[in-house]
Amino acid sequence: MSTKSDKPTVLIVGAGLGGLLLGALLEKSGVPYQIFERATTVKPLGSALAIGSNLLPIFQQLDIYDEFLTIAKYLTHFSCYKESLEPMRPTDLTPMEEFTEYRQYIVARPKLYDLILKQVPPHKIRFGHRVLNISEEDNKVTVHLSNKDTFEGDIIVGADGAYSAVRQRMYEHLMAEGKLPKSDQEDLPFSRTCLVGQTKVLNPEEFPVIKLDTCHFTKFFGEDRPFTWHTFNTTEGTLCWMVLHHLSRKTSKAAIEQRFRNNENSEWGAHPAQTMCEETRDFPIELLDGTKRTLGDLYDLTPNELISKVMLEEKVFATWHHRRYVLLGDACHKLNPAGGHGAMTAMHDAIALANLFYAMPAKTSMDIAKIFEEYQEERLPAVMESFKSSQMLAKISARGFTGALALYLSTHMPVWLWRLVMAKQVRYRPQLGFIKAVELKGTVVPAVSPSEQKARAVFEKQQQTAVSI
Repeated sequence: MSTKSDKPTVLIVGAGLGGLLLGALLEKSGVPYQIFERATTVKPLGSALAIGSNLLPIFQQLDIYDEFLTIAKYLTHFSCYKESLEPMRPTDLTPMEEFTEYRQYIVARPKLYDLILKQVPPHKIRFGHRVLNISEEDNKVTVHLSNKDTFEGDIIVGADGAYSAVRQRMYEHLMAEGKLPKSDQEDLPFSRTCLVGQTKVLNPEEFPVIKLDTCHFTKFFGEDRPFTWHTFNTTEGTLCWMVLHHLSRKTSKAAIEQRFRNNENSEWGAHPAQTMCEETRDFPIELLDGTKRTLGDLYDLTPNELISKVMLEEKVFATWHHRRYVLLGDACHKLNPAGGHGAMTAMHDAIALANLFYAMPAKTSMDIAKIFEEYQEERLPAVMESFKSSQMLAKISARGFTGALALYLSTHMPVWLWRLVMAKQVRYRPQLGFIKAVELKGTVVPAVSPSEQKARAVFEKQQQTAVSI
């Protein structure tokens, strides 16, 4: 039977949802790890996530499913409106329940973050510790922190976002060796900016929508201006909102400004947002109570520290690993938010890596290279599917003929075709191979996860060995 000393020591840079979940999974598997996050605290920024069958089996395996239900709102439809507030055909999500026997939920990103954070012992995550350097020698990798502490491990995971310092360091090695593809040397492009926020707790008599048992998730399409915007109610009696500005062409952050690398939580950082707030104050919203309201009403009810503006990059990198480095989430694939797959794909990366780290027979350079190749081979097809799906959905909000056509097709799609689209989306339902499997239900069979199968084989062998002893 393998022991803890046989397992690789994993150093995770970045405590976003992907890196944090990886730590929580390694905690369950017995694989040693440490997480390093340059921010002193992770601020409660961001909007919300749609969570369903793609992740709920994992929450059951981690015994956090019931607690998750207390912070999430049951979601059955996306309500769609023109800027004039003329209703459009809603997006029906209930077929997913037939396909998987799991409901779909909306959860505020900070609430989900706190839930996963509780699964990681405090001494295994170091906030306020910036990674200054990473060195390799004697078949080990060493992280050098800003407080002059050092940590030694076998593997370093870059879970530090779209402008990953780990990726930059890894790519420097590849450049020196003449092995970095040209596409990986290009700037991250983006074609949208995003304003997000969450109000304070609201008076239910003034805003009856927050009393609903289900989530009233709305999508509004600008008619004469390049914007779309969303609102939805949360379990804590607040309203979350998000505004997307669709730019006329793709650009890059480097072409506009220097990246604010020294800011805490740069992905959801305190980027100046006041101008965009003023520009969009008069955008109408519908909260089901017959009162004429605008986004400005929600802005006035939102604490300034809970408003942020970010640029939404889009790119799938070709190189995800090298030597003892491996990337996760936005560090290797940054998706358009239109598909709502960004956080999910990052957490699926974490699941695959956790299974593979658990199943490693040894921690030699050869073993590490092999599992990294298996990781990218498994995850890349699913990521590309999400990437293309997100780009396709983003066209619905595009200006001109292309956007109008995409919007028409999406709102007039035959039910049978929409069911096929959803059935494809729920195929990716991986589980942890080192914990008792959750019973498969529903009419759509999940896609095979090689990393889960590999970990399951090791887990069952160890169980048999333990019984015989």
